[in-house]
Amino acid sequence: MALFVMIIRKMVNNKWLAFSLFLGMLISVALVSTMPIYSEAILSRMLVKDLETMQRNQGVYPGTVYVKATFSEDPPEKKKAANEAIDAYMKGEGAGSFSLPVDLTVIQRNTRSVDSFPEVGTEADLKKKRSFRFTSLTGLGEHIRLTDGRMPSPEPVNGVYEVLVTDAGLNNLDTVLDSVFVVKSDKARIPMKFKPVGVFEKKRDDDPYFRDASLTNLANSLVIDSGLMDRDFLGLNNVPVINAEWYVVFDYSGMELRQVDDFIAADKSVKAYVNAKVGAYQSDMKTPALATIEKYLERAKQLRTLMWSLNVPVLIMLAFYMFMVANLIAERQKNEIAVLRSRGAARWQIVAAFSAEGLLLSAAAWGLGPLVGLALTKMLGASNGFLSFVSRAALPVRVTGESYAYGAAAAAVAFVMLLVPVLLATRATIVGHKQQLARRQRTPLWHKLFLDVVLVAVALYGLYAFRSRLDNLRKLGLNASDLNIDPLQFVVPALFTVGSGLLLLRLYPYVLRLIYWLGRKRWRPSAYAALIQVGRSSGQYQFLMIFLILTIATGVFSASAARTINDNTEDRIRYANGADIALSTVWISDAPPPSPGGPMAGGGAEPASGVSKPIHYLEPSYEPIATLPGVEHAAKVFSKQDAYFTAGEERGTATLLGIDTDDFGRTAWFRDGLLSHPLNEYLNLMAADTRAVLISRTLAKQKNVKEGDTIWIGWNDTSSQPFVVYGIVDYFPTFNPNPPIGSVDAGDAETLANAPMLIVGHLSRIQFQLALEPYQVWLKMKPGYSVEALYQAIEDRDLSVTKLTNTEIEWNQAKNDPFLMALNGILTLGFLISILVSFTGFLLYWVLSLKGRTLQNGIMRAIGLSVRHMVGMLVLEQLLTSGVAVLIGVVVGNVASGLYVPNFQVAFNPSSLVPPFRVIFDSADYVRLYSTVGFMLLVGLGILGFMVSRTRIHQALKLGED
Repeated sequence: MALFVMIIRKMVNNKWLAFSLFLGMLISVALVSTMPIYSEAILSRMLVKDLETMQRNQGVYPGTVYVKATFSEDPPEKKKAANEAIDAYMKGEGAGSFSLPVDLTVIQRNTRSVDSFPEVGTEADLKKKRSFRFTSLTGLGEHIRLTDGRMPSPEPVNGVYEVLVTDAGLNNLDTVLDSVFVVKSDKARIPMKFKPVGVFEKKRDDDPYFRDASLTNLANSLVIDSGLMDRDFLGLNNVPVINAEWYVVFDYSGMELRQVDDFIAADKSVKAYVNAKVGAYQSDMKTPALATIEKYLERAKQLRTLMWSLNVPVLIMLAFYMFMVANLIAERQKNEIAVLRSRGAARWQIVAAFSAEGLLLSAAAWGLGPLVGLALTKMLGASNGFLSFVSRAALPVRVTGESYAYGAAAAAVAFVMLLVPVLLATRATIVGHKQQLARRQRTPLWHKLFLDVVLVAVALYGLYAFRSRLDNLRKLGLNASDLNIDPLQFVVPALFTVGSGLLLLRLYPYVLRLIYWLGRKRWRPSAYAALIQVGRSSGQYQFLMIFLILTIATGVFSASAARTINDNTEDRIRYANGADIALSTVWISDAPPPSPGGPMAGGGAEPASGVSKPIHYLEPSYEPIATLPGVEHAAKVFSKQDAYFTAGEERGTATLLGIDTDDFGRTAWFRDGLLSHPLNEYLNLMAADTRAVLISRTLAKQKNVKEGDTIWIGWNDTSSQPFVVYGIVDYFPTFNPNPPIGSVDAGDAETLANAPMLIVGHLSRIQFQLALEPYQVWLKMKPGYSVEALYQAIEDRDLSVTKLTNTEIEWNQAKNDPFLMALNGILTLGFLISILVSFTGFLLYWVLSLKGRTLQNGIMRAIGLSVRHMVGMLVLEQLLTSGVAVLIGVVVGNVASGLYVPNFQVAFNPSSLVPPFRVIFDSADYVRLYSTVGFMLLVGLGILGFMVSRTRIHQALKLGED
């Protein structure tokens, strides 16, 4: 207890240092703990959204498990026992093991099909055989409504089984309600009769109770009471039960990522249990959501890898911060440590005392860190860009055991960081400590080991290796997943930042000497004193300068990375779509209806002669589309995927685009800088001649076509017509010049030979000389247009739209992607944390530094320096240290962005990425960045200036006498 009290007193005496150290530990633990919290929260939300999309697109309720067991010729006792066992299991342990709320459990039993005949009727009717099966479904009455008749009796009435049928079932029976049928089949153990007494349909169209929403599976079923089925058919074997089905419906709306493992394990357990009861070849199981759910385990790993990669710079900065504060603590207590060592205290005893203090701080940080991480995760969910937030539905966040495990690892690392300076300090005795004080500061270890050069070399090697692999991705048409990602690539930007900062700090003393030498005859006393102070004590400022360099460089890199990835994502979507909205409508044609075998290729019939018959189309009115509300410009865009061409001796197929140059130029979206001249200049070049076409550079290179050449173009059912090449373009809206994914096996030559080709011509000439075929209409919308008003107008004008692509909606969906949200959120969060910790470290360092120089400042005031000169000296010191560090941080951050941000294109599948990836620096981002940093420095300077102005000469001189 006495030791604990001593440790607390020691922490109180150094309360600001202890608090600063605790702050660094707390932020480190919180930041690391956000990884599992965020990945679970965002992937849980996306999982539910994907399951909802699956339900909407496929018409299948994903929160279901379907099990079917077939019993063939099993003895009745064995069959009954198996059914009862599986019933109990599926109602209890089986359904419960999926860790989701169970909405309902449906048990369906089916007998063998039996032949039946009307008891009375015409001669032809009595001879007509009807094959039906008896079926029961538990809880059916709550989910149906009768369209005719009544509910059946749960017991046979005068030896007749009363049954329900669907409307299709009544038609198949070819009878009316209350008609009695006689079962005549060797499959029935006793003579039996039944009569349909009611016709039913679903009570709700979206009721998940029915596995087959159309009720087709009940078209030949006679539905009886489930209790009657179990007694007379399963128990007494009146008609053998051939199979049973168990259908469990879960509420998946609250499903979370942590339940995925339980869900997959439960699926396997249920399958194993049923197989054990009836055999693997007599059972079937379907879990619609399983394929979607399984992929989320891999997505969670990828998301955490991304979060680690983005957090590395911040974690390194936090490590520097904690080491700096721990070093300040050790420096302030070096005299005490040296005295203890001289009086016989062992090193381990001194380290143990500091360890107790570190354990207290680490334990407190570990306990509070995940809770702070919870709040930070909510901030991640609201991010919409770098230092940009929007109002968005809150993420379903919660603190997990895994978050505490991550936090414990971070707290352990922070604890070790605290002990390193203490271990170094315990090496000195009181004599050695006084000798060190009298000597000039020694050269730092990193300086001796050339650690800066090593870090930069490793970072540049990592850059070279990754760029080589990216080139291979582009050349070979591979998926991004085909890249064997080196974990070093996630660290290299941080390594480059640290290494470059240290390298420039190695040169910093020489720059100081040069500044001093240039003005040595003109410096004022305050400037001279500041230069002497910084020049002779440059080593003391290195930790602070490295710290600021990391903060600024991280902020610049984060701003560039976030802006680059956001803008490239938006560019990719806009380029692929071509305009704000692209829509297709129905064109009336003389094409014959599709054959029973399926739709006809090319939209036309294939006559018996084998000769393709041209299809003639009637062009719909264009004006109602062009005048939709919110439309600024509209353009017709015709696209033919496999048009063939001939240029000299060369032949091939290419995508043919037909456009009206003026409308197209006003409507289409195209990024500046992709072509050697603006796109509109190429369109103006075409406008002068209707025969003019633009071709892609891939076509020009593959077929040796140049400007001025004649090229013949056509497609099936048309005659080729001559056009003239007026220009060659590398890119054009919607055109991807890269080879299809997986289409190339080697080398540049094959890459070039497999690249897609494009021809752009005048729509009017194509329609007049080749054929009139359906085209798309591209729309450029006015800023702030209403999507609801647009869709309502399409409905009101009765436009037969078959496809509509809305670029803005796709971009909003992309911004909600968990990986993009994580990237924006982590980069923003990392920068804000960097600023907070930097401000704390900056203020702490300079406050302690000024307190240590109280005597020196008092003497300067005593010999005549005014407060204004003292503040000027302080400002100059700040410019020579913090100002230089900020400048170095800006330079290093911009260089790191230019080198390493392009590596993020691996997230976009670089083999098919168009338009090309580009690094973007936005002035608005830098205004926010530099204003934040500037505010921090100004507040810090204001506090330090206030401290200097409050210095009392007599107190300083009395301190010197003491």
